[in-house]
Amino acid sequence: MFCVIYRSTRRDQTYLYVEKRDDFSRVPETLMQSFGQPQLAMILPLDGSKKLAGADLEKVKEALTTQGYYLQLPPPPENLLKQHLADNDKQ
Repeated sequence: MFCVIYRSTRRDQTYLYVEKRDDFSRVPETLMQSFGQPQLAMILPLDGSKKLAGADLEKVKEALTTQGYYLQLPPPPENLLKQHLADNDKQ
């Protein structure tokens, strides 16, 4: 099984995984509108030979099979104030 990964033009660090190149037929229209014009990032085999950055291989496979796409969002921003206060409490 292969997947095709597209980068969002509107949202930084947001990626859309689909099963076939340029086939967005199973992706909801509202998602495509907010995603922007997809830019091809890469094509990867999902056989475990390559590691996915920021995504769990099994979750990607399951999402592609059940809904036809997988959306990878950026990690939440680091809360530096909360980390600083926690570090101060330890001292």
